[in-house]
Amino acid sequence: MTILQQLTSPQVTESFQWIDKLPAKFFIRMGIDLLSVLVLIRLIYYKNYRRADLFLTFFVFNIIIFLLTYMLNKVVMSMGAAFGLFAVFSMLRYRTEGISAKDMTYLFMVIAIGLISAVSKGGWDELSVLNGLILFVTWLLESGLIMRKEYSKVVIYERIELITPEKQEELLQDLRTRTGLAVHRVEIHEIDFLKDATRMTIFYH
Repeated sequence: MTILQQLTSPQVTESFQWIDKLPAKFFIRMGIDLLSVLVLIRLIYYKNYRRADLFLTFFVFNIIIFLLTYMLNKVVMSMGAAFGLFAVFSMLRYRTEGISAKDMTYLFMVIAIGLISAVSKGGWDELSVLNGLILFVTWLLESGLIMRKEYSKVVIYERIELITPEKQEELLQDLRTRTGLAVHRVEIHEIDFLKDATRMTIFYH
């Protein structure tokens, strides 16, 4: 039996009949949802942070939320229950690897986009406007047009004699020389007097 005959056999055709039962609005909503997440993650998140390791996490969370909420929306489900579901998924976090506040914020957004795309009662135009509004506000905040963006790095610094308040400017200048970054403030976390080192976060533009 050829591949074409196998694909057109009654058994295979019957197994895909469930797709015909899905309304057109399901595919429209899913398309808008996936397109919104693609723009958010590929054109905004990746452009600013250059991290590709969380792509799978963002897209899987989004599609699971969308499908689960869409199916539950077929039964009587209040808006409070929908947001309760959002809260449950939002509390999920990784135990094996730390995730930054910004990464968690993007995770919340992909969950929210999936939820909105599934439960919105409006048409595709209203859904596009809602998702577009989220994308626009995120882009505006990440663009630095409203406020100058600030980046941070955790470093181990050995010249602990410079961490005193009266030598702050000397400390900043030394960090600028060593890192080549426009460091404008630091936050000290730990001081190890045995090793003459400190763990600090440097903030720069």
